[in-house]
Amino acid sequence: MTSPTPRPAPLGDRSEAVLSRLQLLVTRKLDGLLQGDYAGLLPGPGSEAGESREYRPGDDVRRMDWPVTARTTTPHVRRTVADRELETWLALDLSASLDFGTGQWLKREVVVAAAAAITHLTVRGGNRIGAVIGTGGGVSAPARRWRGRPPPPGPGLLTRLPARSGRKEAQGLLRAVAGTAIQPGRGDLGALIEMLNRPPRRRGVAVVVSDFLAPAEQWARPMRKLRVRHDVLAIEVVDPRELELPDVGVLPVVDPESGELHEVQTADPRLRQRYADAATAQRATIAAALRGAGAAHLRLRTDRDWLLDMVRFVAAQRHARTRGTTR
Repeated sequence: MTSPTPRPAPLGDRSEAVLSRLQLLVTRKLDGLLQGDYAGLLPGPGSEAGESREYRPGDDVRRMDWPVTARTTTPHVRRTVADRELETWLALDLSASLDFGTGQWLKREVVVAAAAAITHLTVRGGNRIGAVIGTGGGVSAPARRWRGRPPPPGPGLLTRLPARSGRKEAQGLLRAVAGTAIQPGRGDLGALIEMLNRPPRRRGVAVVVSDFLAPAEQWARPMRKLRVRHDVLAIEVVDPRELELPDVGVLPVVDPESGELHEVQTADPRLRQRYADAATAQRATIAAALRGAGAAHLRLRTDRDWLLDMVRFVAAQRHARTRGTTR
């Protein structure tokens, strides 16, 4: 899908001010959401056995407590105690298609904002957070020292930022993310997600932030593999112009990853309808692939209050967990 010519990203020199503002917003609205039994954005089931209770529709059958079920002749599930120390990994897609936006934000700004919110929610209590960043191409370039510095530049960069604990380390990670330069060329979302599968890590939370415009067959299998070991949250970043075209006459559009330029006659209502239908089908395919992978799905738009959407999502997840239902 092509898109209008992207504006240059406003981060870079202003990255510190942007991150300071994001931290203030996140602290004001998200503090207090995780006060209680859970240590992360997605309250996972944990690994320590707890008490049993009667089965309710929607419970994960893998948590069936068969000895109690056999003894009482009533289906029971085993509660688990949430892990007190959480390891969270972010897979952040900063390929060329994210350097675009027609709403209040660029898509890459929403990616950085989502990373800031998740970092704030998971960094407390000795929890560790790390990230892998994809900017296109698929050439691996691990970054072992990222404290306060952006990853080294290069085409087709896949960068790994080691998981560390502490607010100072988390701020360094966010500065590295905000300072990452978007490279030209197509990214490989499947390879980016696969970096979270290798090497195998302790059970924790994995968050994938992307527009998921790559073909689903490229990234669906790595997502399913990731869900076997981790609680997975997929954050889909969407711009309104990716869903429908405005009636503005002849519109020059460019594919930010391939550089191909096209002129589109948006005054044609049939073309606009075909575009909207294709976009709806594409988003349905993405949602189905994420649902099939067992990932929680949060959609953030560049023309909406992303922080409010995230607050509602976290509240809904906690409510579902307390009622014993699955995502």
